[in-house]
Order: sequence, then C-alpha cells, then structure tokens
Amino acid sequence: MTPPSPKELFHQYVMPTYAPGLVLVRGQGVSVWDDAGKEYLDFMAGIAVCNVGHCHPAVVAAVRRQVGILMHCSNLFHNELQPRLARKISEISLGGKVFFCNSGAEANECLFKLARKWGSMDGRFEIITMKNSFHGRTLATMTATGQTKYQKGFEPLVPGFAYAEFNDLESVRTALTPATVAILCEAVQGEGGIVPATPEFMTGLRALCDERKILLFFDEVQAGIGRTGNWFGYQNYGIRPDGISMAKALGGGFPIGAAAVAPELSDVFQPGNHASTFGGTPLACAAALATLEAIEKEGLLANAVRMGNRLMDGLRKLAQKHAGITTVRGIGLMVGAVLDIPAKPVEAKLRENGLLCIATGDHVLRFVPPLVVSAAQIDQALAILDRAL
Repeated sequence: MTPPSPKELFHQYVMPTYAPGLVLVRGQGVSVWDDAGKEYLDFMAGIAVCNVGHCHPAVVAAVRRQVGILMHCSNLFHNELQPRLARKISEISLGGKVFFCNSGAEANECLFKLARKWGSMDGRFEIITMKNSFHGRTLATMTATGQTKYQKGFEPLVPGFAYAEFNDLESVRTALTPATVAILCEAVQGEGGIVPATPEFMTGLRALCDERKILLFFDEVQAGIGRTGNWFGYQNYGIRPDGISMAKALGGGFPIGAAAVAPELSDVFQPGNHASTFGGTPLACAAALATLEAIEKEGLLANAVRMGNRLMDGLRKLAQKHAGITTVRGIGLMVGAVLDIPAKPVEAKLRENGLLCIATGDHVLRFVPPLVVSAAQIDQALAILDRAL
C-alpha cells in the first residue's frame, strides 16, 4: 500500500490556514528544491526569514552543537547565551534591554503591554497604528493591523487602538487623544505593498512623540536584521525610537522573536509583568548569535544595498519593456514591483519558471531574497521575470 503523500496528510490533518502548493524538501543558500528535484531561486526567503540563506553553515553548526549541550532550561534560570544575544541586539539597536519571545506577533504584544504599563500611572493606554500596516495575527496584533481584511469575522476587536494614514503626519495628529500612549509604525510597510516611509514622516513622528510625551515604536519584524541594508529599517532615517520588535530573520530560520527598548524603558517591566516559556532558549539564542555574526563577517548589510540597487535597476528596465510594471519601490533587498495586472497569476508563472516570490496585496510582487544573493542570481531572477511577463 502506497503511503500518503505530504499533501494528502496536510489536507487530512492540518488546519487549512494556508493553501501551500509545492512540497519543498531541501534548501541551500538562495536555492530550494521540491520533492520532484526541481530547483528554485528563492526570492521569498521563507517570507524574509532566511536572510543568511538556507542552511547557512555557521547557523547549522551552532544549532547542532547546542542541541547536544542544552536546548531548554526555562527563564527561571540563567542560560549562558541569552544575555550575550541581548547585549548584541542592544549594541546594534537602542542601547537598552531586550525581552525574548518566539515570533513577531509576540514581540509586538510585548510592546503593547509595556506601553500600557508605562502609561498606566496617568491613565493612557491607546496605541495609534497606520492604515495598511501589518503587525500579526493574535487578537491584539490583528487589531493593530490597519487592514480590515484580516479582522473580518473576528470581531469584537481589542479596544485601545486607533488608525492614521501612513506617511501623513497630520492624520497622526488628528488621531491623537488624551489617552494616546504610543505610536507603532513600520519603516517599510511589507504586507502593505513594500511602501517605504518618507524621511519627513519619520522625523515628524519622532518630533511629535517628543512634543506629546508619547512612545514611538517600530515593527521591524520584516524590515529588520539587515533586510534594508541597515540592521533595522528605522536606521535609514536617522532617528531613534523608544522600542522595536523583531523576529523572522533573527534566528536564521530558527524561531525567535525579541522586543528591544531604549534605556529609559528598560526597567518598566518587573518580575511577573510579562513572560514567555520558550523565549530566549539556549538553542534559539545559539542560532541568532550565529546569524548576526554571519551578517557581520560576510558584509551582508552592504551586499543588501548593492544587490537591492541591482534588482531595482533591473526591474525599472523591465518596466520600460513591459507595460505590466508601473512602479518599483523599496529599500535594500525589500523590493516591490507594482503591476497594473493582478499579481497572483504572475507569481504562479514565476514559480513555474523556477523563481519564488510572493504577491502582497492585489498588484505588488514582493522580492525579499536572502542577503547572500549574488549579482548572477539577481540577473537570473530578472531574466525569469522578463520571460514570464
């Protein structure tokens, strides 16, 4: 009797929150292979997760080594790697302290709770987020997400959130109330269509928060860990937020999330205020430390800028050749091609031709390849897109 295939088992036993197509069985660098042996250029990187590429040797070695030493001990005890990782994140970000968790949604939840705790003395609790944003799938982060399509059917939403227009400072001012305690924003709206913030908006947000004594947070879950050519997206704008969330690429493919805050907020939480059973395990921290070290040693921040420029230049040339591409936008290797045709069929055609990318919204192709991508691989992806269009 033939055993059931992965697809058959999926349909029988996995809740259908996704509709996957390919069965991927192996990855190396910028390539993945399906169960039929076909190779694909992965310009999704596990949705901006595998920034150092699939199965980076240093990350694999660190995980293998740590598995044989200590995987988990709970946060009721110190482990050797967690404070080392916290120090590294602090050094490349805000200079304060770090809370560890497992995902971007959890990291954002941490920021929400911290803001409410900080504002509780004077009764402030409301958080302003941007329309067309994305912050997660829990009830609170789904409410924070400024897109009704993710919220439909899950009402009533969590109270304490208001929305403003992205890149519109006056809209943010209008949304302020006496209860406003924080603003949460993305430096580049990822799920919203790869829309970078304008410099005027970013500096304006910082000035407004200083003026009103409001916290400024950035969701760096997709734009962080080198994706835009800096460690974090906000660093492209010369401002300092009060707190940031991160996850996705932090562990090089291993699940880990974190919230980092400035020194002024570092001791708002005290024992018992917040927790995560699997937050900052030795295994997760080993993967993250190896990932951050690889990005530094291999000059991947600079490569993200070079290859991002090459990709965007190539897309603009294709836009002159094909009527389907109307706009190219992004920062570093967080790139969107805006189409005047539906993006999903183009995504499917690219997949047929050996290139994985992901449509975001109805008309944007999102390209977020690993930061190890080469010029030859950028050119190969552009040639596939040329043929598909």
